[in-house]
Amino acid sequence: MPDIVVTRTDDDDFEIKLTNDWTPNVRISRKYVDLAKDKSYDPKTREYLQSKFRSASWIIDAIQQRRATLTKVTRAIINHQRAFLDKGPDFIQPLKMEQIAEQVGVHVTTVSRAVDDKWVETPRGIFPLKRFFGGGTLNKDTGLNVAWETIKQKLLEIIGDENKSKPHSDEEIVEKFKAQGFDVARRTVTKYREALKIPSSRQRRDWVKG
Repeated sequence: MPDIVVTRTDDDDFEIKLTNDWTPNVRISRKYVDLAKDKSYDPKTREYLQSKFRSASWIIDAIQQRRATLTKVTRAIINHQRAFLDKGPDFIQPLKMEQIAEQVGVHVTTVSRAVDDKWVETPRGIFPLKRFFGGGTLNKDTGLNVAWETIKQKLLEIIGDENKSKPHSDEEIVEKFKAQGFDVARRTVTKYREALKIPSSRQRRDWVKG
């Protein structure tokens, strides 16, 4: 279940809304507020109640501040990853938490805590917020930075288009990337191939066709 829902508006912007359906409404009981105000009660009892109210108010304020931070962080992420939402996964951009922290005006650890185990529903599907963070590499042909997530997508495309009677080795995939302007190391290809649970070229080979 998503924690945030991002929807496209009529003016081609994006609206961000935190989901509240499954979260409890934290509040201070009116009954105890009235007791604390009742001067007929023992002063020590009233003082005890008031100290608890201060603690409860601190918790409520902390929850509200955390939700406000999550909204701001999500907005900053969406603004940075607009191409992903408009065009699809191939257009995700490299993004570091430090960049979002600087934009929002908080410490990077605050951003890390805000996005931890949080899911966002977008017009492109439901993703963990951490999905939008990651480094990248330079495309020498365009001079633009490309996210590693895009490299993964291109790896899937290269392997998907290969001749199954003679599948590409990791070294050959590196050359395919170079032909597209990407300087990707062999160990990176191997790492992402294994992360995507794609077998080696020998295991992918169709021996019947071969």
